[in-house]
Amino acid sequence: MGVRNENIGIIAGGGQFPLLFAKAAREAGRRVVVVAFRGETEQKLTALADAVCWVKLGQLGKLTSFFHNEGVGETVFLGTITKTRIFRDVMPDFKALTLWNKIDRKQDDAILRAIAKSLEEEGIQVLESTLFLQHLLFPQGALTKKTPSREQWQDIEFGWRNARAIGELDIGQCVVVRDCSVLAVEAIDGTDATILRGGKLAGEKAVVVKIRKPDQDFRFDLPATGPKTIDNMISVKASVLAVEAGQSLLFDREKMLQMANGAGIVVVGLREDENGKLKYD
Repeated sequence: MGVRNENIGIIAGGGQFPLLFAKAAREAGRRVVVVAFRGETEQKLTALADAVCWVKLGQLGKLTSFFHNEGVGETVFLGTITKTRIFRDVMPDFKALTLWNKIDRKQDDAILRAIAKSLEEEGIQVLESTLFLQHLLFPQGALTKKTPSREQWQDIEFGWRNARAIGELDIGQCVVVRDCSVLAVEAIDGTDATILRGGKLAGEKAVVVKIRKPDQDFRFDLPATGPKTIDNMISVKASVLAVEAGQSLLFDREKMLQMANGAGIVVVGLREDENGKLKYD
């Protein structure tokens, strides 16, 4: 298909997502070219790459030049970047500074869309992050032995509305609630910190709701959950994890559900029907 050659770039943050993608890409016969971030990307990703360039946050010109030199015409954004680093150790080059000054809102989607546009202007197409990995999308239904009680369902619906509202403002993707009160809203500190903040305020029985932002761009920043999510919930005695099905990623499903079942935590994947009503069956 023309541009769809053997080379595929990975702009790799932290976590296992870049590793899983690299393995799947190699199995699909692609040559894997990685841009890795110091202090973020897993070192073991280099063993799965055909070419690697280590950069600091903000070195957009170096990233672009590396991809051009390696013949990369397609790339994906994968993994996590510690967002609070933006205030202390970003090293922007001239290309990044020029782009930064053009962005009106210094928020996730605006920044990532601007970077993607810059790359595409350079002839590097940004693809959906779920390429090769559709099986990692969060399924619909109750995934644990326990299902939501009536009281928990009320909190889920309440949390869902509030999570959708903060998503519309491009603030975050997660809220923590109890008894129809918002205890924590995800901001730049991320989901794990939000669970801990909200869970401590709840004391116990906190309900965690994590959904996509309206018009979520599947090329980057999809919501994700896994064993670490449950571990944090256990530490604050939270009771429910409700996630938007088909619109987020689920890592290490078997381990995650084993942990949840052991702690009596409800894990459920939900969708909105055409009337906006939540469903999990």
